[in-house]
Amino acid sequence: MKVSIVVAVSENNVIGANNKLPWYLPADLKRFKELTLGHHTIMGRKTHESIGKVLPGRTNILVTRNPDYIKEGVVVVNSLDNAYRLAEKSGEKEAFVIGGAEIFKEALPKADRIYMTKVIVKIDGDVFFPSFDEKQWKVISRNRYKADEKNPYRYEFLTLLRINRE
Repeated sequence: MKVSIVVAVSENNVIGANNKLPWYLPADLKRFKELTLGHHTIMGRKTHESIGKVLPGRTNILVTRNPDYIKEGVVVVNSLDNAYRLAEKSGEKEAFVIGGAEIFKEALPKADRIYMTKVIVKIDGDVFFPSFDEKQWKVISRNRYKADEKNPYRYEFLTLLRINRE
């Protein structure tokens, strides 16, 4: 099974502010849905709560250290490895890690691919995408877009493929 990260990140590595996305980019949300629909999405509790609902058409796996956490429509596990095992046992070919920062940091060493939306803005935030060794990754796809009436920032869709393991 492939492990992929899906993230939208600003030029200064912000991914969140006050438990929300710090921008509204419909094109990014559309891409996210196209990538993840029909797959397992793996997220931390804070990310799930910031989304505010179960993502339809996907198996939502929530990673939390709280053994008593229960949420209807969500599969709760206590570790990222257990999330991977659950997805793989279900026959998943590509599981998507969707945040937040702690989950991304833990997922990066095992990730095979990163689907990144680079939002071309420096923005204030309180959650950041972890740094990673870019020499281990190759950009295999990059599409640039201008701001428009629906998407207020310039942005890029990048797909990075791991080329080296540590």
